[in-house]
This record gives sequence, C-alpha cells and structure tokens, in this order.
Amino acid sequence: MKKILVALLTCAAALLVPLPAQAASTITNGGFETGGAVAAPSGWSTTGTAAADFSEAGGRTGSLRLSHWSANAYTVETHQTLTGLTSGTYTLRAWVRAGAMSQSWIALRNCGAAEKRTYLPVGSSEWIRIAVTQTVTGGRCTVGLGSAAAAGGWANFDDVTFTQGAATLAVRGGDTSSLAKSEALGGRYHTASGTRRDALEILRSAGMNLVRLKVWVNPADGYNDKAHVLAVARRVKAQGMGLLVDFHYSDTWADPGKQYKPAAWTGHTFAQLRTAVYDHTYDVLNALKAQGTTADMVQVGNEINGGMLWDDGRTANFGNLAQLLNSGYDAVKAVSSSTRVVLHLAEGGDNALFRWWFDSAAANGVRYDVIGVSYYPYWHGTLGAFQANIDDIASRYGRPVLLAETAYPFTTGNDDALTNIITAATPYPGYPASPAGQSAMLRDVASIVQAVPNGRGLGFVHWEPAWTAVTGNGWDPADPSSGNGWENQALFDFADRALPAQAQFAPR
Repeated sequence: MKKILVALLTCAAALLVPLPAQAASTITNGGFETGGAVAAPSGWSTTGTAAADFSEAGGRTGSLRLSHWSANAYTVETHQTLTGLTSGTYTLRAWVRAGAMSQSWIALRNCGAAEKRTYLPVGSSEWIRIAVTQTVTGGRCTVGLGSAAAAGGWANFDDVTFTQGAATLAVRGGDTSSLAKSEALGGRYHTASGTRRDALEILRSAGMNLVRLKVWVNPADGYNDKAHVLAVARRVKAQGMGLLVDFHYSDTWADPGKQYKPAAWTGHTFAQLRTAVYDHTYDVLNALKAQGTTADMVQVGNEINGGMLWDDGRTANFGNLAQLLNSGYDAVKAVSSSTRVVLHLAEGGDNALFRWWFDSAAANGVRYDVIGVSYYPYWHGTLGAFQANIDDIASRYGRPVLLAETAYPFTTGNDDALTNIITAATPYPGYPASPAGQSAMLRDVASIVQAVPNGRGLGFVHWEPAWTAVTGNGWDPADPSSGNGWENQALFDFADRALPAQAQFAPR
C-alpha cells in the first residue's frame, strides 16, 4: 500500500510541473490556463527574447492570456509543432490585441508550403479574432505566435485553435466607377516603379479579382450609365476579373442621406416604380450578358439604410421597399440565375441597425443572397464593433457577408483645390494617414472579414482605388469644376504610382 501511495503522490507532483513543448495533432494549452502565470507557457516553446514571452492574468476567456512585452526592443515567437496531421487545409485562429501596427502576428510554417502570416490589428482594449489558412502536407505544421517590437511594444493572444478547413477571401475587389471619366480627362496610372499601364491591369496584377461599377439612370455628365458600364465591363472581364454591378436607382449619388428618384421616374405611381426597377435592372444586366460579360453579383440599391426611391421606398413603409427590392431581385435572376444579389447597408459597426433592417426584410419576404456592408473605420465604429456585427449577421441570417466599401487615407495632403473629406493625421487610433497606415488598415479590415465563422466572410471591395485628382472628374456630375475630396484615399499616390496597400489584394 505504501508503494502505491508513493507512486500516486509522485504522479500528482508530476502533474503540477509545467509540461515541455511536445508534438501532438491538436493545440496544447491554447487558452494558456495550464501551469499558471509563468514564462514559456506549458505546451509551448520560445524562440528569441525568452523574457518577453509569458502568460499572465487578463485572459479573454478564463483567467490567463499569453503576452509579449519587454522594456527593450525584442523579437520573440511562442510556438509548437503539430504532427500526425492528414494532408489538407487547416486554419489557425486566435483572439488577439496589440499596441502597435504590424509588430505581431500569427503564423503557420513548416507545413509543406511557404509560411503564411496574419498580423494583429491595433487595439488596446478590444479582443479581435484573426485567422490564417495553410495547406498541410507531410503530416506536420508549426503554429507560431510572434512579435518583433520596439521597446515597450506589447501583444496579447488567447483562445488559440487549429482546425481543418479554410478561412480565405473569395473577393478582393475595387470600385473603379470613376475610371472611365478619369481616363477620358487625362488620368494616367503607373506601377510603383513608374511604368505607365492600364489601371485595371495594375490592380489585377496586385491580386484584385473583382471590379464594382455603379449604375445611374440618366447622369448629368453621361458617365456611370449603361453604355459606360458595358464598356468598362468588357475590360474587366478581359482581365479575368469578376463583376459587381451596383444599381443606385438614381441620376446621382444614393446613400443613407439621399435616395432621390431619377428625374424620369418622379411622376410614377408605385406600380410604375416597381416596373421601372425591374425594367432598368433587366435592361442593363441583359446587355452585359449579351456581350459576354454577365454580372457575377448585383447590388439592388446602394447603402439603403433608409430605403430607396424616396419617398415611396422609405423603410418607414418596409412593405413598399420590399416590393421594390424583390422587383430588382427578380430582374437579376431572370437574366442569370447564378448571379448573386447583394443588399447593402452603411454603418458597418452598428449591429442594432443591421438586426432591425434585416429582421424587417425577413418579415416582409425580401429575397437576397449576400449581405453587403460599408465600413469606414473613421466613421463606422471600432474594429471590434465591426467584427461583432458581421459575425452576428452572418450567423443570424445565414448569408455570406461582403465588405462592399472601405478605404483609408495615405496622406493628409490634397492634390487639387478641394479639401479632402478625411484630413486627420491619425483618423483611427494606431493607424497614421500614411502609405504604411493605409496598407495596414486595409489588411486588418480584410483580416476581420476573413475570420468570419463558417467561411461566411466573402471578401472586401476598396472604394475608388483609381479616383485620383483629375481636373473635371470631381464629386458633382453636374459641375465640371467640382473637385475630388477622395484622392488621398486612392491606391495611387499624387504621382499616380501604385501604393503599397495594393499588396493587400493578394490571395490569403
């Protein structure tokens, strides 16, 4: 009996000793709870500045988290190698926080292919979930949580998982609606090294795989009409990219603050409006199909938070709005049953708005395939609020989510006489208005879409990457002298050269 008791006590004591890093087919101690607050958390190994790697109180769930921090500049990686893996696609997910831009990451390496990383978004208080996907061959893969930080730089990690399946972005797009007019008025585009090329070719070479084009009914300047959409669509498809057609159902801008009827429709009865929506939608899409450039996705309305075709289609009378939206849906499907219909709202961090709107849509029988979201970080809430909203609506309504509009400035400067809309040196905390800040913000909002559970993060569309300052190509289609308040958020600089943010179109 004494020998048995001694053996049991010995085993119990062994359980209290932190386990060394070991090979397994699943993550060991992914919540960093085992072993308490210690250096080199149980189940993990450390490479680099060992003192900068430790678990401590303050976990997202449970009591503890992994932290990287040092009073001096440091480089460190917390890692473990998984073995016995079946060949296939795997995804590493983690909840994270970081104190500075581009200093920390999660990674999969030694998996049979080149290392892949996803960087941590900046945020001092919000936990953000990110993901990285890798194809594994050879039965093994190394999970890495890394930082290369300046003195005082910090990062937190928690709830790390490694599972089969992919988290990727099918859509990496840009809205180039201003391009045809820019080119006609002398706009030119160059690679980062200064070689002049077609803007669509430059963007496609960077990895952009879809173009969004808006449609106005009878615009004052003659652009963004059916004829110009058809012409640009031919170029888009020739580049091998997908096409998203964005119907505004207006002669000018339609957004949450204005949804004005086209002049030709102002005297219509409601029944005539329904017919006009169907006929206009069908006419443009059928012409695209006839020339061999069928739309892959279609927005029935643009940022329709308050409805469209005011006053008949206001959300105050959601039954009317539902009929108009279903007229558009029916026209899309009559041309091409495989084309996906997007319903698009702005204010992507406002979950209460999205729940109210799409609950109302469901109650009124609105038909659609994809939820479209505008998220501009300087207007629409924190990155955490954006993630919480798109995670929720993807699950609640069982639809993929498309970030249909986003952008960020690369400078506070102006390239024409009109003051830009966004002029702050740091429009969102931690992301300066610089080429690096612009690139990091586009990367990080794309990472949030990528991490939507169950593969429902469809992708992102950068709004107007080619809208540079060209005389005559301003905001107001009725005023040739109007300026452009957006050129500091394009993906071409003031010398018309490609900016680093274009790298975020690359597959991930």
